[in-house]
Amino acid sequence: MIRVFLLDDHEVVRRGLVDLLQAAGDIEVVGESGSAQEATRRIPALRPDVAILDARLPDGSGIDVCRDVRAVDSSIKGLILTSYEDDEALFAAIMAGAAGYVLKQIRGTDLVDGIRRVAAGQSLLDPVVTQRVLERIRHGVEQPRELASLTDQERRILEYVAEGLTNREIAGRMFLAEKTVKNYVSSLLAKLGLERRTQAAVLATRLLREHPHP
Repeated sequence: MIRVFLLDDHEVVRRGLVDLLQAAGDIEVVGESGSAQEATRRIPALRPDVAILDARLPDGSGIDVCRDVRAVDSSIKGLILTSYEDDEALFAAIMAGAAGYVLKQIRGTDLVDGIRRVAAGQSLLDPVVTQRVLERIRHGVEQPRELASLTDQERRILEYVAEGLTNREIAGRMFLAEKTVKNYVSSLLAKLGLERRTQAAVLATRLLREHPHP
């Protein structure tokens, strides 16, 4: 059985999703919430395979929940569910390590299929878009002044942040102490004039808008 957690502030939406998913036969809804803060606390304890997260909530964002949960347990897959198709949210989802980003208008059968794919380790994010974000960060062609101020090490760490890796995972890749990575992240966010990891999505959006991929 695929264990799923639902986060949506509309009870009617949650009821409909519970009925849809339970009817699939191979999906079990192990928890649900209408609050971002409550979900951030409960999801790591419940350890679902997939967390379906509403992008916009009264007390926060499903994208932030995704990032915070994956910082605790990176085995939990995040699927962002949103009513709006906007670049900034898409890039924020990529930065937060989400495995997928789907519109609420999606057909029920497609959502069930998407959950199965994400649970199996696949990504529902467009690989072309994800790759473009990473390439802009990596190669820095015609990049804004702020990005030019990053050291090679900070640029590599920003790239890993963009892939959704936690500080612990980045530390393992780069053979650094986790605290050292945390300091690097703080430094590069300060240089970019950002307060949080997910805000790096704004920079990625600007890069693509100002310099469209040929």
